This record gives sequence, C-alpha cells and structure tokens, in this order.
Amino acid sequence: MKILLLLASLALTLASRAASYEPSKVLPPEPTREFRGAWVATVANIDWPSQKALSTPVQKAELVAILDRAVQLKLNALIFQVRPACDAFYASRIEPWSEYLTGAMGQPPEPFYDPLAFAIEEAHKRGLELHAWFNPFRARLLASKTPAAANHITKTRPQLVRRYGEFLWLDPGEKEVQDHSFSVVMDVVKRYDVDGIHFDDYFYPYQVRDGSGKYMDFPDSPSWQRYEAGGKLSRDDWRRENVNRFVERVYRSIKSAKPWVKFGVSPFGIWRPKNPPQIAGLDAYASLYADSRKWLVNGWVDYLVPQLYWAIAPPDQSFPVLLRWWAQQNTRGRTLCAGIDLAKVGGPGSSAGWPPQEIANQIRLTRSQRGASGEMFYHMTTLMNNKTLAKFLEQEMYQQQALIPPSPWLGRGQPGKPKLMASNGGSSSRLEIRWAPGGSGNAWLWLLQTRTGGKWTKEILPSAKTSCTWNGPPPEVVAVSAVNRIGAVSSPSVLQARNGVK
Repeated sequence: MKILLLLASLALTLASRAASYEPSKVLPPEPTREFRGAWVATVANIDWPSQKALSTPVQKAELVAILDRAVQLKLNALIFQVRPACDAFYASRIEPWSEYLTGAMGQPPEPFYDPLAFAIEEAHKRGLELHAWFNPFRARLLASKTPAAANHITKTRPQLVRRYGEFLWLDPGEKEVQDHSFSVVMDVVKRYDVDGIHFDDYFYPYQVRDGSGKYMDFPDSPSWQRYEAGGKLSRDDWRRENVNRFVERVYRSIKSAKPWVKFGVSPFGIWRPKNPPQIAGLDAYASLYADSRKWLVNGWVDYLVPQLYWAIAPPDQSFPVLLRWWAQQNTRGRTLCAGIDLAKVGGPGSSAGWPPQEIANQIRLTRSQRGASGEMFYHMTTLMNNKTLAKFLEQEMYQQQALIPPSPWLGRGQPGKPKLMASNGGSSSRLEIRWAPGGSGNAWLWLLQTRTGGKWTKEILPSAKTSCTWNGPPPEVVAVSAVNRIGAVSSPSVLQARNGVK
C-alpha cells in the first residue's frame, strides 16, 4: 500500500511539473505580414445576395458562408460593396435601400436587419477586417427593371444626373454632387465600425461609343461652362482636379473623424500607356480622369490596389512589369496590393482560362516585389464556386494566417503587453492559457504563437477570444501579443514549460 501511495504521489508531482509554466525570455518569430483581401460585389447580385428578394435568414446564411470561406482560405479582409449606385446596403438616412437586396429600391429587409452592421459584427467575430466599398459617382444602371425610389437622387436632384451609355451618372463637376457623395461616405464612417473605406476604378465613366463607333464625350457641359467662365484649367485637367479634390477631401475627413479607418482605392491597373515604356492599353489618366499615381505619391490613400487583371507573360500588360512600376511610385511606403482577377481561372475540368498556377505565380511575384504588400481578389463568387482554385490557394499559398501590414503613418502607439496565466487542472495532458489586455486600450486581435518539438506555429484570434486549451501534449512555449487597429504588435508575453527545452 505504501508503495502504491508513493507511486501516486510521484505521478502527481511529475504531472504538476510537466504542466508547470513560468515566464520566459524566448522570443517568437516575427509574424507574416500580407494583405489578403477579396471583393464582395453586390451590384447586379454578382456575389451577394445571390439573387434579389431572398429572405433575411437566407441572406444572412449566404453572407456567413462567404465569411467562413474567407477564414478557411486565411484571408484577412473583405471589401463589401455597400453603395453600388446611389443606393444603400445599410440603414441610410440619405439614400434608399438597394433594389439588389430586396428587389424593390427603397424597401428595407423583412424581418429587418442592417446588412452592413451584420457583416461588420460577423467579420470581427472571425478576426477579419471589413471595408465598406462605395461607387462615388454611379447613379443607376439603366437595365434596372424596378422604379427608382422617391428619395433616389434621380428623383430628388435630377439636374445633377447625366445619362451616358448604359448608366446614369452623377457629374463630378457639380459641387452638390461632391457634397452629396462625401456626406454618404462620412455618414458610414461615423455610424459604423468599419475598418476601411474603399473606392474602385469608376470615377468619370469608361468611355462608350455611339452608333457610328465614335467615342462619346461625357455630357458635363453645364458644369464645365460655369467653370470655364473664370477658370484656367483645360477641360481634361478640370475633370481630373474634380476627382483629385474629392479623393483628398475624403481621405482627410476620414482621418479627422476616425484616424484608424483606412482609405483605399483600386484604380485601373495602367496609369498611362508607356508607363513603363512597354505598356499599352487604356489611358485611365486621360479617359477616367483618375490620376491615381498622384493620390499614392501625395499620401491620400492608406492602401492602393491597382487592378492588374492581366497574365504574367504578355509584354503589353505584363503583371510583374506593372506591379514593379507601381511599387516604384510608392515613395511614402503605403500598403500596395496587386488586384488579381480570379474570374479568369478556368473551372474544374475546363481547358479554358488561366490555370491556378498563374495565380500562384502572381502571388509569388507580389511577395518578392519590394514595396508590395499583398493581393486582393476579384471576386468572392469564384472562391465560393471554384473549389479547385480555393483548395489550391489554401494548401499551396496560404498555409498559415497573416497579419495585415501595419500603417504606422496612422499612429505610433503600441498596444500593451498582455497578461498571461496558465492552468492545468492537475492534469499533465491538459493546459489552459488565459490572457488579458495589459496597459490602456483594447486589443483588436491577438497573435498566439506556440512552439512544439522546436517548431513554431501561429494563430490570429479575434479580440473576444482570450483563452486557449490543449487536451493533448502541451506546447513547450506559448507567446501572446496584442495587435491594434493600425497593425502595431505589442511585445509578447511568453510562458515556457519548466521542463521544456531552453
């Protein structure tokens, strides 16, 4: 009996020692930094909801499935289109509910919910950033079958609207237009906990041809003539300056209201032909009046995502050549991402389109390009439906999670070092680690890093997650760091098993 008691006591002592942890000066490796985003387009029900007038539960389930796929693929941001054409995917006091949500413009969801608020809440539960994507000057698609709501701008201020091609547009040369779109953006910034505001490539519209094949000019003669009476700029320069003023105003106003909210633009991938010399194609500077290089050089964006929707090999629009040129313009060190077109990848068993390897090579080139910081995919439906591509990305390109690159120009503060506590409940095969914020301010994310058998692994957790349990062999070392909303990482708090490898 004495021997049995002695053995039991020894076992308890060994178990206690095996699961006993103490503070350590071991430093975990630096975390991977890479912007991994995807666009979620709502216009014409491209990505979400899959069709108009779905029930609220079905809409929510579809959106949750998109968020879950993003987590599965180890993405870290979604760009959610909330204003396709002077309408809203949120409870706006300025513009009507989108027809792409309920089937009738101005009609709220029933039972009621706010899709943007729901998307933000569910994204943040999963540790994802949610950026609100606006089309600043598109007013409506003429293909729309339902009537415009009484509070749509085509009804309330028709004098600001121009018909051009298959769309109705707001005229950026009108001050009332600038003020209206500005108020829409800032309303969302102030009322919603978004992580970013995003514009795509539509400023002045892409040029269209008339019946004879000739390019038509944008019909902004009234606003141009008022300017021309006393202005000094050419019409093209005046149009560019209209867009420049709007972009700068939005950027500075976001920073004044909420400095941590990022502002990003995804312009057409070619700034001007012959930049660099081998490049040919559409001149966005001269036709969309989008001087996106100026926005980057002047620091009016926190991130820029040129839409590099071309393959690597063709010289006229070579993906790596264009990416290198954009990186050379990034003199302020903003976050520069490659916009990548997943829709060009062929489906399973298809010989048409790009092979998944083209996307892998584009990601590798982006990682190797100094001054570039990640990629953004167009668009989410491809990642939902092309399971071969999704599996390829998950297993080959994104094997571990990554933090979004930091934005130190938004603030220099570093979060406090977390407080760490270990408990084993008397079992050698169980370990529970709990942590809490250290110092002032809340963590946006937690970076959990563990070492087992000499190998480090990491996990990026949402702020609400403050514990982790191992029911099998516990790790040798556990490190937890806090991450704030501009991407700064605290010093790690580290615990090491007393009998672990030093």
